[in-house]
Amino acid sequence: MKRKMQVLAFVLALFMLLTALSACGSKSGNSENSNGGNTGNDASPTADAGKSEAKDTITALLPPVSGHYQSNFKQMESDFNALYPNLTLKIEPASWEDMTQKLDTQVNAGSPPDIAFIGSDGISKYVQQGMLMDIKDTATTEMVSDFDPAPLEYMKNGEGLFGFPAYMEVHAIGGNKEYLEAAGIDWKNVQKNGWTFEEFREAIKKGVVKEGDVTKRYGFVFATSGVTAKDYLNILIKNAGMPASFNKDLKYAYTSKNYLEVLKAVRLMIDDGSMPKELSSVDAGKRWNMFLTGQTMITGKGLATFENNANQNNEKLKANDGSAVQGSIPVEYIVLPVPTFLGEEPVSSTVVDGYVTFRGKKEPTAEHKANVVKAAYFLASGKVAATTNNDLFAAHISKSGREAAESMTVNRNPDNVAAVETLLSHANPARPDIPVELGAKAIKMEDEVIIPKLQALLANEISPEEMYEAVKAAAIKNFGEDGIVND
Repeated sequence: MKRKMQVLAFVLALFMLLTALSACGSKSGNSENSNGGNTGNDASPTADAGKSEAKDTITALLPPVSGHYQSNFKQMESDFNALYPNLTLKIEPASWEDMTQKLDTQVNAGSPPDIAFIGSDGISKYVQQGMLMDIKDTATTEMVSDFDPAPLEYMKNGEGLFGFPAYMEVHAIGGNKEYLEAAGIDWKNVQKNGWTFEEFREAIKKGVVKEGDVTKRYGFVFATSGVTAKDYLNILIKNAGMPASFNKDLKYAYTSKNYLEVLKAVRLMIDDGSMPKELSSVDAGKRWNMFLTGQTMITGKGLATFENNANQNNEKLKANDGSAVQGSIPVEYIVLPVPTFLGEEPVSSTVVDGYVTFRGKKEPTAEHKANVVKAAYFLASGKVAATTNNDLFAAHISKSGREAAESMTVNRNPDNVAAVETLLSHANPARPDIPVELGAKAIKMEDEVIIPKLQALLANEISPEEMYEAVKAAAIKNFGEDGIVND
C-alpha cells in the first residue's frame, strides 16, 4: 500500500511540473505557429487578408497565357515564396486544348485547384456547380482598388467576386499591311471609323488572288475549329445588336432576326470565294500559318499579341533562323475592327480572362481562403501582370501593373495602339446581372447546339435558315416562348 502511494505521489508531482512548464512557455501571449513565427510580422501590404503565418500550399492550373508565360513559372513560384515565406505556390501547367478538360475533371472529382486561369464567361458555369470561392469579403480594399473597374466587373456574378482579371483584350481581326494597300484599302481610316459588312465584303474580295482555278490567297480566314470553334460567330453577332446572349430584359437574344442575317453573311463569304471552303477545319495554328505564309490578307480572331508574334517571326527571317515558320514572309500586322451589321453600332467583342478562385467540397478555412486571395492577386498584378501583358501587347488594367511596366520596353506600332484604344472605347459591357442558371443554360446551348450547327453551316451541310430554326427551337425549350427575343 505504501509503495502504491509513493507511485501516485510521483505521478502527481510530474503532472504539476509539466503544467508549470507549459504555462511558462505561453506567458508572452503570442500564438506561435508551426513555422515558428508570430502573427502580424509580414511586412507585405496585402498580407493583412489573413493573420496566420502557418505553412500552406496554394495550387494553380495555368495555360500558356503568353508566349513566355509558362517558362516563368519557377520564377513566379520563387517570387511568391519570397513575398510570403510560409506559403508555397504550386503551379500545374496545361495547354489551351486540355485546360477545360483538366479543370472539369478536377471539379467533378470535388478537388479543383485553388486558382485556375479561365475566361470570365465561364464563371457562371462553376458558380452553378457550387465550386467557386467568393472572395469579396476576403480581398482587401487595396487589392480591389488596384484594378480598373470595367475588367473587374467581369470577375463578378451577382453580388460575388470570384477572382481577379489578368487582362481585357479585344477580339479584333488583323491584316497584312502590304496586301491591304495593294487592294486599295484605307486601313488607317478603317481603324478610326470602322466599316460595314458590305464594305468589308467588297474589301476581302479584292484581297483574293487566284491562279486559274486555284486560290493562292484568300481575303479573309478565321479559325473555326478546336478551341476557337465558338469565337467566330460570337465576335460577329456583337456588332449586329447582340452584345450578350441575353438582352437587358433577360430574354435570350440569339432568336433575333439579326442572328439569321449574320448566319447568311457567314455562308456568303465562303460561297463568293473570299474565304476557303474548308473553313470548318481551320484551327488556330493553321489560321496563323496561313497569315504568315501569305495565304490570306486578313486573319481572325486577331489579338494584340499577334503583332508581337509577327515581329518575332520577321526577326527570325532576317537572321535566317530555322525556327521561323516554314514558307513565311515578312508581315507588318495591322489591327482592324470587325465589321458592323444592319446599321447597328459597333460593339467590340471583349475578353476578360483571369485568375478564378475555386473551392472543394469542404468549406475552406479562413486562413487558406486568405492565402488563395494573396496568390490570385500576386498573379494578376504588379510584375507578373506587367510581364505577361507586355508579352501579349495587351493593355495594362491595374495600377501596380502599369507601374511595373514603366521600366519595360515594348516595340508596338502606334497606329495599332490607337486602334486598340478605339476598340476598347466601345467594348461590350460586363453582365453580372445575368442569373447563374440562365448563363449556364446559355453555355450549354452554345456547346450542344450552336457550335455543332455552326460547323455544319460552315461545311455547307445545312443552310443558315436551318441553323437559325434549330437554335430557336432549342431556345424555346430552354427559356420558353416568353423568354426569347421575338422581333
